[in-house]
Amino acid sequence: MKMTKGIVYLVGAGPGDPGLITVKGLECIRKADVLVYDRLASPRFLAYARPDVEIIYVGKSPDRHAMSQEDINQLLVDKAKEGKVVTRLKGGDPFVFGRGGEEAELLVENNLPFEVVPGITSAISVPAYAGIPVTHRGYTSTLAIVTGNEDPNKDDSSIAWDKIATGAGTLIFLMGMANLPAICTRLMEFGRSTETPVALIRWGTRPEQRTLIGTLENIHQRALEANFKNPAVIVVGEVVKLREKLAWFENRPMFGKRVIVTRSREQASVLSSAIEALGGEPWEFPTIQIAEPEDFTMLDSAITDVRSYRWVIFTSVNGVQRFFERMRNNKKDIRDLSDVRLCAIGPKTREELEKRGLMVDYVPGEYRAEEIVAGLRGKVMPGDRVLLPRADIARKLLPKALEEMGALVHEVVAYRTVLGDGNAKAIRESLANGDISVVTFTSSSTVQNFVKLIAEEDLPRLMEKVVVASIGPITSDTARKLGLRVDVEAKEYTIGGLVQAITEHFTGQKDS
Repeated sequence: MKMTKGIVYLVGAGPGDPGLITVKGLECIRKADVLVYDRLASPRFLAYARPDVEIIYVGKSPDRHAMSQEDINQLLVDKAKEGKVVTRLKGGDPFVFGRGGEEAELLVENNLPFEVVPGITSAISVPAYAGIPVTHRGYTSTLAIVTGNEDPNKDDSSIAWDKIATGAGTLIFLMGMANLPAICTRLMEFGRSTETPVALIRWGTRPEQRTLIGTLENIHQRALEANFKNPAVIVVGEVVKLREKLAWFENRPMFGKRVIVTRSREQASVLSSAIEALGGEPWEFPTIQIAEPEDFTMLDSAITDVRSYRWVIFTSVNGVQRFFERMRNNKKDIRDLSDVRLCAIGPKTREELEKRGLMVDYVPGEYRAEEIVAGLRGKVMPGDRVLLPRADIARKLLPKALEEMGALVHEVVAYRTVLGDGNAKAIRESLANGDISVVTFTSSSTVQNFVKLIAEEDLPRLMEKVVVASIGPITSDTARKLGLRVDVEAKEYTIGGLVQAITEHFTGQKDS
């Protein structure tokens, strides 16, 4: 039986910030049978791939290649001939010094279909993230992008140094750090002023981004003194002067911080988006998953009899969502709650109820069981039936305190919190390499499961230089009991409060 031909997508992954990949590029990652990625493509893209995808790393650095270009070309051909959908993920744009043309040529020679998905090249995006527009009406309207890999001193250079030196207002050299002194010398030899501003931008658009400013005459010496290395983009031209006014990326409060988000995959986006907005890079590591109850009998019985309750207390967004999903399943709607009073623990839980057209009778000022009970005194009367639909592992303090007030409490499991499926090996390696700045915990279960998944005997040592941020005192106590130091604790026990506490922590460090 003849095997169906596969297809290869040559996808530009952009310069490093995962948010800069195109919509089509992300679609290609999601449908890939085989994902072939290089050193400059963010590893965060792997989270978008199918669970059964074959992942092959082919990264190349100036001093070490995981695989030669010829072998990469052949790999794409071989996998496509197996009938696979192959996504070749390349840093920047596949046709801007990305050797995508060579890969495409071999695919054509083997009569294999392919598509090119352009990416945002580092030539324009990295300077932009450093506050340098590559063109500007007040400075220049011409731009040249040049490979920095070629030795400027060789006799048969393909670069017309005599023309580009003064022929373009802005010169962008990619992959040129090894040849920096020779590049500067050539440009000055062919008429470019020694005082021409130069910017070196390392790991542009990523938390590690660093920018070094100088002139053609002194930038090499400055790079040596700063130990400035690849990967870097070299920008030559008067537009570099605009950086002092237009720098934006490196000025944000969480710039340079890589933050682990341990919430469930469904809920991580809110915290991740807030971190990104402040200049940090969130890495989602779901240590918990939200699952259905093993048995719906008690929940269904409570929903059927919901009119008999005086209060329903919702302690989380998950509880609201799962309760109303089950109401629909039981052919019930909000009319059954017309005479029931509602309590929501936290503003997000209240918002989730309000989305359903329900007004909340009570939201406590603080979101701990102790404060909730204090606020409900005088509202919940002896003999009142109270329904608590919540997680299977929730603390028992709240129902116990309500019972002491004389309430008839019916606690039912609306959802289960189970161990998450985050990539523990990758996180463990990142912690060991010092790549992580902050680990966030939004509940006791995220702490407990983080410790289980990492499974490192000397976890406190591994996290010695990592800031541990907790959403509140209960979560902090759990972390300390498991041997973790807590550096940041939210004053308001919400995601917004957690983000504010982390921001204040780093802002205070900068001020001091």
